[in-house]
Amino acid sequence: MAKMNLLQAINNALDLAMEKDDSVVCFGEDVGHFGGVFRATSKLQEKYGRDRCFNTPLTEQGIAGFANGMAAQGMKPVAEIQFADYIFPAFDQIVNETAKFRYRSGNEFNVGGLVFRTPYGGGIAGGHYHSQSPEAYFAHTPGLQVVVPRDPYQAKGLLLAAINSPDPVIFFEPKRLYRAAVGEVPEEYYELPIGKAEVVQEGSDLTLLAWGAQMEIVQKAADMANEKDGISCEIIDLRSILPWDVETVANSVLKTGRLVINHEAPLTGGFAGEIAATIQKECFLHLESPIERVCGLDAPYPLALEKEYVADHLKTYEAIVRSMSF
Repeated sequence: MAKMNLLQAINNALDLAMEKDDSVVCFGEDVGHFGGVFRATSKLQEKYGRDRCFNTPLTEQGIAGFANGMAAQGMKPVAEIQFADYIFPAFDQIVNETAKFRYRSGNEFNVGGLVFRTPYGGGIAGGHYHSQSPEAYFAHTPGLQVVVPRDPYQAKGLLLAAINSPDPVIFFEPKRLYRAAVGEVPEEYYELPIGKAEVVQEGSDLTLLAWGAQMEIVQKAADMANEKDGISCEIIDLRSILPWDVETVANSVLKTGRLVINHEAPLTGGFAGEIAATIQKECFLHLESPIERVCGLDAPYPLALEKEYVADHLKTYEAIVRSMSF
């Protein structure tokens, strides 16, 4: 085991994947000698050469199209989109090409092994163009997998699983945790299952569901609810948005009778709505109160008012109390 922050865990995963398989390559804006804007790919070009770790022009559509072409020829490209906010110029390539490649040919050819890495979310005072959480856009697209880790251990295991997946994966990295999240991480190769949620804390009164950077927030809210009100929260990290683990969440809600979902993206059209609709159907006769959603506001992500915008632990605590008091 070694102590790593989230960035170091991602870098370690890329290093191990490239060492294990010559078909793994990584590229994007400034990812070569510079190591990317957050240094996630530091020293990989020095170790593996410019053929396997290299810079691209500043064109997200081109990065995605190039990645599709490489993956279609049997390579395993790990393409970095410098910020998740900049993934939208590549939207057509990802949604209309990456996601449908296998289906257009009846699996005669596919782009399995393709991973798009991209840092998402707020917390760094990035304002409108460096703080968005666009996971719900891609959750609407069959043919993709969408994965969001919460800490260094999860980031390494899920990224290695994504690179080894037979399906294309969008891997959203919580950038405010890049250096803030530190933990013990095995130095060897390991994978964590995509599509399987994790029960992080057992509880009996209410189910708290989140993913990525919001896991710290819901843990803080759960601790507050326990200390102030004696409320026992079961905390679940969804980990994968597409596919998502209906069974684990439903089993928890069948036990607790209550569900609070927290995500950083805006409320309207956010993935919490899909979860709420599914759990309402699966657990209708067991629900003791309406399902609560604690999300970002339906407004562009503000710079000056970031603290008011975010779905923080206080808003989550209030939702827990509302659910318990219904």
